[in-house]
Amino acid sequence: MNQPSEHFDVIAIGAGPFNLGFAALTDGLADLKVAVLDAAEKFVWHPGMMLPGTHLQVPFMADLVTMADPTNKYSFLNYLKGQQRIYPFYIREDFYALRQEYSNYLAWAAESIQSVRFGHRVLQAEYRDGFYHLSVLTEAGMSRFTAQKLVLGTGTQPYLPPVISENALGTGKVVHSSDYLFERDGLLASTGSARAKVTCVLGSGQSAAEIFLDLLRSLPEEDHLIWATRSERYFPLEYTKLTLEMTSPEYIDHFHGLPMAKRDELSAEQKGLYKGINADLINEIHEELYERSITAPANVHLRTGCAATSITADGQNINVSLRHERTEQDLDFAVDNLVMATGYRAGVPDFLGGITERISYLADGRFNVDREYSIGLEQDIFVQNAELHTHGFTAPDLGMGAYRNSVIINRLAGREVYQVEERIAFQEFGAAELTGLPTATEATSHA
Repeated sequence: MNQPSEHFDVIAIGAGPFNLGFAALTDGLADLKVAVLDAAEKFVWHPGMMLPGTHLQVPFMADLVTMADPTNKYSFLNYLKGQQRIYPFYIREDFYALRQEYSNYLAWAAESIQSVRFGHRVLQAEYRDGFYHLSVLTEAGMSRFTAQKLVLGTGTQPYLPPVISENALGTGKVVHSSDYLFERDGLLASTGSARAKVTCVLGSGQSAAEIFLDLLRSLPEEDHLIWATRSERYFPLEYTKLTLEMTSPEYIDHFHGLPMAKRDELSAEQKGLYKGINADLINEIHEELYERSITAPANVHLRTGCAATSITADGQNINVSLRHERTEQDLDFAVDNLVMATGYRAGVPDFLGGITERISYLADGRFNVDREYSIGLEQDIFVQNAELHTHGFTAPDLGMGAYRNSVIINRLAGREVYQVEERIAFQEFGAAELTGLPTATEATSHA
């Protein structure tokens, strides 16, 4: 059943945290009619990683709106007030919100903002007669939407490296970290045999560390637990103040102005700025290992610098081959269960196929994102968290979401809806001229 077309000034596709922030900050704007469409039936945010006690790696002020508009009704603090939890949160004296509570906050916002529509799957996008035409599948059938401009926030998908064979995936014993909680009972269940079970976690980031600690505390001590990573070490998330200044408009200006080859080089070096492990969590893991070592050596095996070269299935076992990239030695072993904490990758949504000619691409096929987050050749398509290669490690940072949305909204509205900071750092990120210094003549005369 075809529904009549609905027209909007802007349609945002995907209702993750960044586009939810866009919805919250455009809510009530008279000069922007907005719709936010998401294929899911309801809001969910990393449900497979809602482990007890886990928290955000950024302060609660990195909510949907506060850094753009501290008075906005969709702030995290306003949510707490409505839940009668603001005083307990105050007494807790912790800037880092629990992940489950933050997820509940996002779900509350998604349900409260009228422009957000779930159960709306965008199947096709076309451009004609000066508008984007979207074919959208809903419970009521196929619907038609038109918009002058688009904001893409379709997120990232769980990534499994190609070294995993199809037969290994078919065993059900290889689990991506995004599904960890759903598969946890199976991972902890006994094999039914007399031998000790072997469980392996591959990966080095926050998710890998959280899963490793949960398994360390939950598996029987006689079982073996392996944690292996390609990284040279279990590196902590760098969170010192002058490093945090890099999450700033000035650093984005600096990064965006570099040649593409330099950006890629920097991105490869900066993983510790957004993919590291919380230092407190690293300490918790070490304390757990230390306590276990008091009575007997633990059946726990940590390996760094080891890249997976092959993962196959052999009967009930998963065979894992690792290669130490420095020593070029191989390490082969069999496990009962394998958890792949191998992260997420951004993809290009299929529906963009109909408007490819309106999108700016780099020579290698990646989006060519301008400084103000547009990929449209006519500056009418914007992206959220698809600009790591053009804007640097701030792209996935929750704390920069409100900044990016402020820039996008101001551009869409053609006016300053939200004040956008231009300079917040004490440091300069290029070879800026030193000002205020005495001249060479002045220095000599005072010598």
